Amino acid sequence: MSTVRTRTTVLAAAATAVLALSLTACGDDGTGTKSAGPAGSGSTAAAAAVKSAQNAGSTDSDGASQASGDSGHAKTTGGTGDAKTPGGTKTGGGGGVAACTTKGLAISAEVQDGPPYTHIVLTAKNTSGHSCLMQGFPEIRFLENARGTVPAVDKSKPAGPVVLAAGAPAYAAVRLSDGGMDEDVETVKDFSVTLQGNAGMAIVKAPGAEGISVDPAKWATGYWTPELRNGADEF
Repeated sequence: MSTVRTRTTVLAAAATAVLALSLTACGDDGTGTKSAGPAGSGSTAAAAAVKSAQNAGSTDSDGASQASGDSGHAKTTGGTGDAKTPGGTKTGGGGGVAACTTKGLAISAEVQDGPPYTHIVLTAKNTSGHSCLMQGFPEIRFLENARGTVPAVDKSKPAGPVVLAAGAPAYAAVRLSDGGMDEDVETVKDFSVTLQGNAGMAIVKAPGAEGISVDPAKWATGYWTPELRNGADEF
């Protein structure tokens, strides 16, 4: 509304200027005869006045339009959708502590419980230099992929999150077999351990010069725990 009113006002002023110039050009020269006068210059001045008025009106309109457009097309930078969080995978159960990865752990295996050597214990020492969260249980493959991973025993699940301080260990007891003389076992000299949550895989050397004997029908693993447990008491 203000732009239209401004343009109308300016054009009216231009019309008045044109009329005044016309009267001056056609005025009496004092002899009773209309003076031819400087008609050309008067027409030129009138045209200039109209053009000036149009330009002024156009400037006002464009200025208002640009001001409106600028405010309407403001852009917001730094969207939160692209924000990146450093420090690796985060988990809610560990109070925001980054998950442990195989790059920040030293994983080893030892025989547990003595003869008939039916269990081993995995030890994962935190070598990352900062606290991390050990998730779930180790996904162990003793043999080829077709044999699958060793199943976990729910009874061994800890009561809360296992957060390891720098240099601290976590443990997982693993049953290899029942120790019977007639069992169908296979010898394993090394095996893979994968951490849950896409946290990496490590190849672990089996304890003993001859390796370990495993029975796919009997093997099982416990969850990661902050304390060393006796696997025979849990499964």
